[in-house]
Amino acid sequence: MSALHWDLLLTHATLAGCAGDASFGLLENAALACADGRIAWIGPMHDLPVNAQAARVEDLAGALLTPGLVDCHTHLVFGGNRANEFDMRLNGASYEQIARAGGGIVSSVRATRAASEDALFAQSLPRARALLADGVTTLEVKSGYGLDIETERRMLRVARRIGAELGITVRTSFLGLHALPPEYRERRDDYVALVCDEMLPALAAEGLVDAVDAFCERIAFTPAETRRLFERAQQLGLPVKLHAEQLSDQGGAALVASFDGLSADHLEHLGETGIAAMAEAGTVAVLLPGAFYALRETQLPPVAALRAHGVPIAIATDCNPGTSPLLSLRLAANMACTLFRLTPDEALRAITANAARALGLADRGALAVGQRADLVSWHARQPAELCYWIGGSLVRQVYVAGQSVAS
Repeated sequence: MSALHWDLLLTHATLAGCAGDASFGLLENAALACADGRIAWIGPMHDLPVNAQAARVEDLAGALLTPGLVDCHTHLVFGGNRANEFDMRLNGASYEQIARAGGGIVSSVRATRAASEDALFAQSLPRARALLADGVTTLEVKSGYGLDIETERRMLRVARRIGAELGITVRTSFLGLHALPPEYRERRDDYVALVCDEMLPALAAEGLVDAVDAFCERIAFTPAETRRLFERAQQLGLPVKLHAEQLSDQGGAALVASFDGLSADHLEHLGETGIAAMAEAGTVAVLLPGAFYALRETQLPPVAALRAHGVPIAIATDCNPGTSPLLSLRLAANMACTLFRLTPDEALRAITANAARALGLADRGALAVGQRADLVSWHARQPAELCYWIGGSLVRQVYVAGQSVAS
């Protein structure tokens, strides 16, 4: 019998997130092997092949092992912060009032435009490190605080640099239709044309865009404007996703589903039509409890209806300077359980397999042979602990493509 040669063998682990497990539950006293950056073998310790050899063997002594976490919705690259708006909200101003008074997204646009690429990188890298330290091995980063081609380009380049610096996967989303820049206040149609016909094609040609996003809302862009952007993305072969139904039901979820969109995100005001369209298209519902919490919203996303229709649910931090300055995906999962009544089992799937699906990534998010060996071992023994603890550090070790990384 020829020997099996693996790069890494993790023994005596409690595995959670095994593909094919209906409950996404546990496999106790198990082993997992990695070779060439992929999961090569999984099973109970008593089934471990006697001819197995590994360059490195780690005994986890019963510790929990999960897929690497996936944060599928962030605005992590930005200049400055908006702590003053936090103060304003607590003194009675609404999100819409702040935005219409020149604050909100436009405030971050001013600060981001004023920052060089190196300055943006220096400000944003610590935020990405914090997510990595919390177990995130795949990260989505949106543009949308530039609203001109040069600043959008800088943001997307910084996102790429962060992935290279940390050795993790960073997926980029172009969010040119995030807000109307001040210089186009009286030329709305011209700005939409600029985004669709010049900015998106140019940035896509430079390899900086993995997906296309928009903010479809009363204070942002209309369904018709969003459709125009999505049609351009479709021509360029780029997948789409959407900030939808956060403050009102604009039909955005059904719109993005009609383009076979990867995800519709926020969804507090999602109605039955949108849910049915998402279910039919396989569009992921990305819930963002950090923004719900920070804005002190009361309209809950329709979790029960999403479940009933079989719509996959993901959770993300929505890390951004104004409405979700959240740097822990585990805390987002805790919030989703506490505020939205997800179960810990649903929450784990929501920050791994379903979050990967929301980014169009089929090679990660579950423990299965052939999957990318992005893994996290935890100072925990059951999945519920990942949502149970509010704050603090639970990460024992992060592995990216089977290699230990400093978190």
